[in-house]
Amino acid sequence: MRPDFFQEDSVAVQLRVRTLIGGSLALALVLLSTGGETSAAGPQRGAAAGAGTPRVRALLISAGAFHNYAHQSMVMVRAINRALPVDWTVALQGSPTGTATRYPVYDNTDWAKGYDIVIHNECSADVADPEFIGRITSAHRSGRVPAMVIHCAMHSYRAAKVDDWREFLGVTTRAHSPQFRIPVKWSADPIVTGLNPNWVTPMDELYVIEKVWPGVRPLATAVDYRDQREFPVVWVHEYNGVRVFGTTLGHDVATWDDPDYQALLVRGFKWATGRD
Repeated sequence: MRPDFFQEDSVAVQLRVRTLIGGSLALALVLLSTGGETSAAGPQRGAAAGAGTPRVRALLISAGAFHNYAHQSMVMVRAINRALPVDWTVALQGSPTGTATRYPVYDNTDWAKGYDIVIHNECSADVADPEFIGRITSAHRSGRVPAMVIHCAMHSYRAAKVDDWREFLGVTTRAHSPQFRIPVKWSADPIVTGLNPNWVTPMDELYVIEKVWPGVRPLATAVDYRDQREFPVVWVHEYNGVRVFGTTLGHDVATWDDPDYQALLVRGFKWATGRD
């Protein structure tokens, strides 16, 4: 099975898809590489893209309600693969309408083992089980696995009374503005130096940040047009010594298709994996 949304025209990759079933949900595992294989035990490295260039093994969890996750996954894979040699495992799962998905990818305690980075692009606001949430965060903490957290990941597990997920993200947020074109104000941090200084997003949502956790360094902010409050929209976070890159931007296809947003994703991926 080869999904049309992963057809590649500019990045020389091969695609292998293996579908597993977890509970009542289908887990699609997609490995994009120049020769890697997937197995039940996790990813294996493909051949290096260049002499002496180590490949990155990335897990992208991209599923849930409200967003076009198939398209977002395609954009992420293409943008990053133009910059770095990456072997991808993409977990596409979850209800397209509900907010209580418990993603089967997390069923195994060692779910993050073997990956160099995990990208959380899921949307599951109403899961509150502290044991389930702790299984996600502990895999990053104990396994020293870096992460990127994108848009609705910040509102995932917001029903939980425990703060494990919010501490991992680096921010606490439970609400967002109506969509508008958001002028982004960059910091002087080297991670974002050289990005478009006049970037105004396509129609997107500005997340209301209630708390910024210790260890967070904002890289960009934006102003809520309703009350002129300013909130971080991009940041980096040292979570128990593990690198976490976050952005609340990325609601709709238009933002993901924006070259300036894709450039930001590449910067975040490089920083999180130590390729900066």
